[in-house]
Order: sequence, then C-alpha cells, then structure tokens
Amino acid sequence: MRRRPAVPPRPADPGLADLAPDQRLRRLELTVTRRLDGLLHGQHRGLLPGPGSEIAGSREYRPGEDEVRRMDWAVTARTTVPHVREVDADRELTTWLLVDASPSMEYGTATLDKRELAVAAVAAVGFLTAGVGNRLGAQILGPTGLRRFPARSGRTHLLGLLRALLAAPRTGGYDVATAPGRQPQPGAQGPGAVVAPPALTDGLAGVQRVAHRRGLVVVVSDFLDDLPDDPDGAPPWEPILRRLAVRHQVLAVEVTDPRELELPDVGLITLVDPETGRRREVWTGDRALRERYAAAAAAQRDQVRRALRRSGATHLALRTDRDWSADIVRHVHAQRRLAAAPAAARGGAA
Repeated sequence: MRRRPAVPPRPADPGLADLAPDQRLRRLELTVTRRLDGLLHGQHRGLLPGPGSEIAGSREYRPGEDEVRRMDWAVTARTTVPHVREVDADRELTTWLLVDASPSMEYGTATLDKRELAVAAVAAVGFLTAGVGNRLGAQILGPTGLRRFPARSGRTHLLGLLRALLAAPRTGGYDVATAPGRQPQPGAQGPGAVVAPPALTDGLAGVQRVAHRRGLVVVVSDFLDDLPDDPDGAPPWEPILRRLAVRHQVLAVEVTDPRELELPDVGLITLVDPETGRRREVWTGDRALRERYAAAAAAQRDQVRRALRRSGATHLALRTDRDWSADIVRHVHAQRRLAAAPAAARGGAA
C-alpha cells in the first residue's frame, strides 16, 4: 500500500508585528473598515455618542427633563426664568490625539506590544472619525520630546501620522543616556546630565493649548506616569485632564499587558524599569510574592480608573492579549446605550 506524502502544515498568517509598515497600515485599515465601520457611528456621530456642542439658542427649563449642567445662566439672569442651552449636532469634528510613546509603552508579551496596540487604537479613531470637513491632529509624547501634527483632514494625513508612530525610535527599554540605577533629573544641565523625558501632564497641556474649538480629545497611554504611592492620591495629570473634559469630549484609552497584572511562575527573572533602567532580580516561584504583585497591580489599575472617572473622561481599556477591535465595538455599544437611556426616560415620562 502506497503511503501518501505528508502535506506540510500551512504556515500561520503573519501577525501585525511581523509585517512591514505599509502592510501593517493596510491590515489596520481593513480591520477597521470591515469590522468596525458602520457599527460605531453615523454621518455625524463619533466614538462618544451624545449631544452636540454648537450652541443654537436657549429655551425655558423643563423640570425633570433637562440637565442642570446645560443651564444658560446668562439668559436666566436677564429673564429671571430658568433657561437651558440648546445645541446642534456638530457637522465638522476636530479630533485631537495624545499618544504616549514613552519607554513603558514598548513592553509587550502577547500578540502586540503596547506601542503597536496604541497604533491600532489611533487607526480606529482616525478611520472612524474621517469624514467631509472632519480634521485630525495629534501629539506624540516620546522620550525625547513632544512631536506635533497639526489638525488636517484626509486619508493621506492619517496614514502619515500612523507611519510616524510605527517609525518612532525605540529606546530599547530606557534612555541610552540613563545608566541603570540612575534617576532622570528634571532640568539637569551640563555634560553627562540626565534629562527627564516629558511627562503625560506636558502632553495634555500641549493638547489644551491647541484644542481651541470644542471637539473630541483621545488620550492613548498606560497612565502609569507619576502615580502617587497613596492609592487615594490624585496623579498629577488628573487636574488638566479634568479641565479638558469640561470643554471637550475626552476618551481615555488605557493600554495594558497581562504580565503587568500578574507574574508567571518561571523561576528567577530580571525585571527592568523601562523608564529608568533599574534592574531587580525576582524569584517568581514564591507564591506569596506573586499574590502581592497581583494585588498591587490591581490596586494600581483601580487607582487609574478612579482618576479617569473623577476627571470626567470616558474610559476604554485595551489589552495586548485580547481582540482590540471587539473591545472597541463593545465599548461604543455601551456608550450608545447610556446616551439613549435619558432620551428613553424622557419619552416614557411624556
């Protein structure tokens, strides 16, 4: 009996990280347009469904139907009758992106690293908010400074921004000018001085300076910058994020990796702080150590969630080991249900 020749196994499709930059951009665009487009927004709706921001006039306040935060206090004072502002849906949307490209975003143990997942999030926002008259601007927060991209429209502009993110230099874990064990010193000068990279607060301040018109602000980061040791303390970036949320719709995209949340039992490992290069050897066979690490990581993430909630930003959590496009779909569907709930309640009351 003749044996059939063995059929070689079909090679696995290359992952996003294995593709050339232009191929990665094409893969991202196809993912967004095929799996997300049409599900998330209509002609004039974005990633954060809700009322518009263009003031169209005022009318008398209806108790039980109108939100107090929409009160038009100037008209109320003139007429002595409570009035609320009426707004029209925005016909042109300006989106400002702040993308964290610091060394901590280069970490990843799953299909994508955190930097590549941030690029995927930017691609989703860019392709889904693209439209006639809509503009997209960005600021990339890297270890050497803040790189600015003016707000422009068009697919060419978006692809140029994504190429810049993919081509951004990596530090290999920490700044080459920072020797392991040395802390960056803000404002250091002179030969051999170690200069601290810009913080997330600096990037948010840069967005605040350029985002004059009401629109959408998207912050993509792991939000680990300068978290206080006190779990109840406010991070330094919370106040300025709160000020942005007063004027704009703010979407905070938190990027995490599973190994940041728990340690595997793999024996002796060397942990490196990607921001400073500090090293520490850890014996992961210690169960109590792994439990303390997981508890501390959970407390840290809860601290970030509470800070984002207090600031008024909408929180979208993405992980490198999960389907990011499905997470975005679930998030936007949940936001639409929340936006539709007050309208349904008003209709039922009527």
